[in-house]
Amino acid sequence: MFPGDADFESGVVLPLQVEIYYDHAVVEINFDLQFLKFFQMKNYCLYFLLIFLAACNGQNKTDLPKNSASEPKKNAGWQPEFKIQDNDPYFIETKEITSQFGPSNITRSILQDKNGNIWFASWEGIIRYDGKTFTNFTNKAGLRRYHVFSILEDRAGNLWFGTIGAGAYRFDGNTFTNFTTKNGLVNDLIDCISEDKNGNIWFGTESGASCFDGQIFRNFTKKEGLTDEGVHSIVADKTGKIWLGTWDGAFIYDGNTFSIFKNKAGEPFRNVRSIIEDKNGNIWIGSQDGLCRFDGKVFTNFSTDFVGFVFEDKKGNIWISRGDSKRNMMVLQCLDVDFLTSGKSKFTQNKAESRQVFGITEDKNGNIWFGTENCANRFDGKTFTDFLEK
Repeated sequence: MFPGDADFESGVVLPLQVEIYYDHAVVEINFDLQFLKFFQMKNYCLYFLLIFLAACNGQNKTDLPKNSASEPKKNAGWQPEFKIQDNDPYFIETKEITSQFGPSNITRSILQDKNGNIWFASWEGIIRYDGKTFTNFTNKAGLRRYHVFSILEDRAGNLWFGTIGAGAYRFDGNTFTNFTTKNGLVNDLIDCISEDKNGNIWFGTESGASCFDGQIFRNFTKKEGLTDEGVHSIVADKTGKIWLGTWDGAFIYDGNTFSIFKNKAGEPFRNVRSIIEDKNGNIWIGSQDGLCRFDGKVFTNFSTDFVGFVFEDKKGNIWISRGDSKRNMMVLQCLDVDFLTSGKSKFTQNKAESRQVFGITEDKNGNIWFGTENCANRFDGKTFTDFLEK
């Protein structure tokens, strides 16, 4: 997925301005999403880089910030006539470190840590909510100005943040450590993060997957058998297998080889955006083909509309973000556990339409949190709170 595109996941086709990222370069091009899908499938990032180099020929030099952790390595060979500033020009800059208001732009992922703090991966950076105050850690810690896309808390209590262009950050409660391609990460555009049963951290990127054992990165690309390198979802199941969601389908890695996971009709799933394993060991897939559950033998389809996010709450209810291409909207819906066990009911719509619904999660009090294209939301079962300044 290309990071500036909030509509691409839901399959909405609209003319728009798209940001194409290649390492630290950014190209801004206007075209519709059908065109973008074609180039995503073909991974023509190099093509756009060449456009960028041609367009920038002759521009003035721009020095990078004097930060050894951020400066690119100097090559002995040919050098272009310019340097690329180490930030995302589309980053939503805010001046405040603390505020009584939450993020007011795209909020991509939300997580509650072991201490009860709520963390947001947003276009404004890394933000924490302690129940009273929102703190922007990107501003507080002076982190690189890139969109933040994903969050994970590992079993040791470290927080991991995936960015679009700046690699991954690990936060141990005191210090942020930045991991990039210089450290062995396969790509600095990170869509998703997961932890396997051995404590390895997995990163789904736009160039494949990376597995970090605490010392080194092991990368998985087409060379290792992953035929689609744009990984949008990644999860380890109870047996130790790694599931990866891509545009071309869902893949399973058994520790040795990758295999494509096909649907009931024997076809690959299209545009897989979310894969989870529920408490009972069922695999749920949200994709362009809708919502599907696989219990190890039987496939059950619950929707044929696009499904972007899938989340299981403590009660066993399945929450999804579901697309409505006719109205260019998405809705937050809940597949009630009573239906899953007895067939009493099906989907309940809990939120009026929004352009996008991202990063569904649950806090310790049973509140459901989710992000949209302009804020973070909390749903207590009756009331929605968006934490925006009125």
